[in-house]
Amino acid sequence: MSRREFENAAGATVAVLGLSQAKDLAGLLARGGSRERAQSELTTPGAEVALGRLYEAMDEESVPLTEAAAYLRGYVAALLHNRDSVRVRTVWSGPSTPGVPVRATAQVLVEVIGGAREELLAMTYAARPYPALTRALTAAVERGVTVHIVVETLTGAGGLLHGQEPAEAFASVPGVRLWHWATRDPARHAHSRQHAKVAIADRRTLFLGSANLTESAARRNMEAGVLVSGGEAPKRAAEHIVELQRMGVLRLL
Repeated sequence: MSRREFENAAGATVAVLGLSQAKDLAGLLARGGSRERAQSELTTPGAEVALGRLYEAMDEESVPLTEAAAYLRGYVAALLHNRDSVRVRTVWSGPSTPGVPVRATAQVLVEVIGGAREELLAMTYAARPYPALTRALTAAVERGVTVHIVVETLTGAGGLLHGQEPAEAFASVPGVRLWHWATRDPARHAHSRQHAKVAIADRRTLFLGSANLTESAARRNMEAGVLVSGGEAPKRAAEHIVELQRMGVLRLL
C-alpha cells in the first residue's frame, strides 16, 4: 500500500541529512529509536524539522519503525546506485550534422565547474582569459570548492606558446591553486609538453577533450570530448593528478 506522506517525508529527510546520516537514521529506526533520540543524535541544520515531519507521517500512516528503516535503506541504496552509475556522452562543438547533437564546449565546461561542491581539478595546455569560465571558477571558489589547475608554462612549451603565461588567465580568480609540470622532472624531456585537457568535479564527473581553456577553443573551434559521469574513471583521473602533485612531478607555480 502506498504511503505517500511518509515517502515524501522520507525523501525530504534524506535530502537534509545526506546519505551517510540517512543510513545512521535507518539503523536508529531499526533499533526502535524515538523521535527525540533521532533529533538529539542527528544535528545537521534542518534535521530537527525534517525528522519531526517524518515521525509524524509514520504515525499518521501507521508505518512501523522496522518498515521505515527498510524503506530508508532501500532509498539510500537507490540514490547511491544512481550516483555511481556510469554515463558517457560525447561532446562536439563546431559544425553540426543531422545525427549528432552539438553542444558548445564552453557550456559543458561551465556545467562541470558549476557542479563541483568540494573539489575541482583541471589541466590545460594553453589558457586565455574567458569571462564565462572566470565567472564559473570564481563562483566555485566562493562556495568553498578547492580548485587546482595545471597549466603549461612558456618555458615548458619551448617557444610553442606566445604572449602571456597561461597562468595569467586565472589571475583574477582568488584562491585558485596553479600547478605546472616541473621542468626538472627526470621524466620530462626537452620536447615534452603538458598537453592534457581535463576537468574533474568531485571525482564524479570527468570532461576529457581537445579544448584548451581559451575562448577560441570553448566557442569557435571544432573540438571533441567525452563527458563521463559516475564510475571509476573520474576518481582514477583525479587520483592520478593528486599523486603527481604529491610526487613533485607537478609543482605549485
